[in-house]
Parts: sequence; structure tokens; C-alpha cells
Amino acid sequence: MAQKNTVEEPAVAYDDITSLDQLDSAKLYSYADYFRWKFMERVELIKGLIYKMSPAPSSVHQSVAFKIGFKLGLFVTCPIFPAPFDVRLPDVIKQKNDQLIYTVVQPDICVVCDAEKIDERGCVGAPDLVIEILSPGNTQKEMGVKFNLYEEAGVREYWLVQPQDKIILVYVLENGRYYGLKPFTVDDEITSTLFPALRFKVKEVFG
Repeated sequence: MAQKNTVEEPAVAYDDITSLDQLDSAKLYSYADYFRWKFMERVELIKGLIYKMSPAPSSVHQSVAFKIGFKLGLFVTCPIFPAPFDVRLPDVIKQKNDQLIYTVVQPDICVVCDAEKIDERGCVGAPDLVIEILSPGNTQKEMGVKFNLYEEAGVREYWLVQPQDKIILVYVLENGRYYGLKPFTVDDEITSTLFPALRFKVKEVFG
């Protein structure tokens, strides 16, 4: 008789979670848990672990996000989604059952060209382009944890925007690994490998 595959269950879901303090940051949670939580704090769920998101973004962060989103709208025909927008990335067993999706992130901006990945709750699977804007408190997560996550998930292009230094770092997926392009500074015109028509002056989004 064939051996039945088993999956370790995450922490028990609770229907009355109204505060982040009620959760154990050392435990694993599923998307089913995440969907039931009723507190106001914004969190991301990365491989089952809770990551609290930064407080309300600064005016600089929001201005840069708006300007980049506007530029994308001029050149990209695929749907563009600003945060808050849930991106659910299935774990390594590649199943889409709610109880087996351990990662839920909210990129600052993402582009999803495959309409089958979009549902009423957000996106299931890797967006084509993800853009994260760095701010105090999130640099380590965006450049470390989420860099590895997006690479593993198959996000084809990843931008890291640094408003403080007025630099945009672009990483392109090739053979399952990211390689970085030359940093784009305020004197440069940024281009996209994934969307060749997309190009604009970097200084236009930091001005």
C-alpha cells in the first residue's frame, strides 16, 4: 500500500484573534489563520512566520510609490497593484489549498500578467514584477528575507527602491537566481528587462 503523504499542521486557527499580541511569533501559521485575524496591524506571513510591517509609510515613501506606479501605468499593459494587496506564495509542495499556503506578502507595487493568478483576495503565485520601497525598519527584510523569497518563488524582476540615496536596484531572474544590474541613480534612465517599453528618468520619481 502506498505511503500517505503527510503535512505538518500549522498552529491552530482562532476565530477571535483581535490583537497581534494574542499570537505566538515563534509558531507557524497558514493563510487560513491569516484570513481570520481581525486586528488592525498590518503583517506579512513568510514561510509561516509573522513579520510585523512598518507603521504608516512616510510621505516620501508614498510619493515615490505613487510616481513609480504612474510611470508603470504609462508603459505596462499588465495589471498593476499597489499595497495593500495580498500576494500568496505557495510553499515548496506547490499546493494552493488555503491550509498549505504559508506565505502572504504585501509588496509596495506588483505587476501580474497572468490573469489566472488573480482572484478576489489578491494574487496566488509569483507576480512578474515586484517593487519594494525601502524605509527605516524594513531594509533587512526587503534586501534579505524577501529577496530570497521572491527569488525562490520565481518573481521574474525585483526592484529595490532606496529613496534616501535616490537609487533603484534591479534584479533579474535567470536560471532560478537573481543577478543585479548596474544601480540606477538620479542621472540615469531606468529600463526593464521584462518590459522593454518601460523607461523613465530616475530623478523623476525622487523629485
